[in-house]
Amino acid sequence: MKTKKLSLTTWIIIATLAGIIFGSIVGPWASNLKFIGTIFIRLIQMSVVCLVMTSVAAAIGGIEGKGAGKMGLVTFICIIVFTLISAGLGLALGLIVKPGVGVAIGTEAAAVEVASASITETLTNFVPTNIFSAMANGDMVPCILFSIFFGVCAGSYGRTSGNDIVMDLIKAINGVIMNIIKIVMNLAPIGIFCLLADVAGGTGFTVVLPMLKFLGCLLIGDVIQFIIYGPFTAAFCGVSPAKMPKKYSKMSMMAVTTTSSAICLPTKMEDMVTKFGVDRKVSDFVGPITMSMNSCGAVQCYVLAMLFMSQATGMTFTMGQFAMTILLACLMCMGTIVVPGGMVVTYTFFAATMGLPTEAVAILIGIDWFSGMFRTLMNVDVDVMVGMIVSKVCGVFDKDVYDEKKKVSYENQ
Repeated sequence: MKTKKLSLTTWIIIATLAGIIFGSIVGPWASNLKFIGTIFIRLIQMSVVCLVMTSVAAAIGGIEGKGAGKMGLVTFICIIVFTLISAGLGLALGLIVKPGVGVAIGTEAAAVEVASASITETLTNFVPTNIFSAMANGDMVPCILFSIFFGVCAGSYGRTSGNDIVMDLIKAINGVIMNIIKIVMNLAPIGIFCLLADVAGGTGFTVVLPMLKFLGCLLIGDVIQFIIYGPFTAAFCGVSPAKMPKKYSKMSMMAVTTTSSAICLPTKMEDMVTKFGVDRKVSDFVGPITMSMNSCGAVQCYVLAMLFMSQATGMTFTMGQFAMTILLACLMCMGTIVVPGGMVVTYTFFAATMGLPTEAVAILIGIDWFSGMFRTLMNVDVDVMVGMIVSKVCGVFDKDVYDEKKKVSYENQ
């Protein structure tokens, strides 16, 4: 009889628990294992620049031009507004709850170095003078800015010339880098075990409390977002928000159990039409775009993650760095990294950009499956609200379908 192979996620959860228990038992000796975890993080870091740049360029290049017109304009306005509100909510929760307090990691050196730059100097440094130098130094914001321009122009070039070789090359490189990450992620349980053993060796079981506080922040944030977005969308479309929870039940369950917006996409697009009264053309347009770019749950998580790492270090952000935190979180939502363990790349990117300790990444990765439930739930459900708003603005929202006075099928629309 064949035994069922444990998934990578299961191994990571096991490694998280084992690392905390082992480190708490053996104490400071566990620091001898830290170098193994550091090697794992460095293996991720070596691919971060290329992965982020190709992901953003491919996403922007594919969307540019297709999003023209009223439908596209309203979609992107909704995405920007919802994303900024979610990022601000994550910032507020992080400052109030302080999930990173209680985990002593890193030194103050990095904080002093990052805090020394003025806001104007930081903004100026967003624009690279040499993109290859920025890539070599791991300056991620200039790299992302260049990727946005490159993606827009590559997509435009392909559409006007009929030659898609540039976009095909970007996607091919992205695919290769993703394969590298997948291979490295096989080492994740070992790396996470060693990093968490080191942390727990110095702090003991007290490291568990910040992990629970982080997840609690995500849960509270999701509830608040539903309270804000749901009634607003319902009022805008002239329907009752009380009917939303039942309509969301199927896709919400899929979001929580799969933690994948991509897997939820077919169900989301169908339910938009058959349960929420969204026009089929709007659903087909909004569904894929919001899957990649409307990440309200993710952006909240990203902001909280950066505050978690800074608080674990004892680093105090300036107002400029708070603004940078929100900007980085929003930028990362433009090109969602869909490889297994993609959050390792995202968290490592944030740590490198903000001068934060990579040790804190292990804690965040250890609870990432649980974080993923809250991220995906919010991402998927807000996508539907965007579709409702776009349908209403375009004059094709079917209130009778929402109120269950009329039934429609997705295939026949």
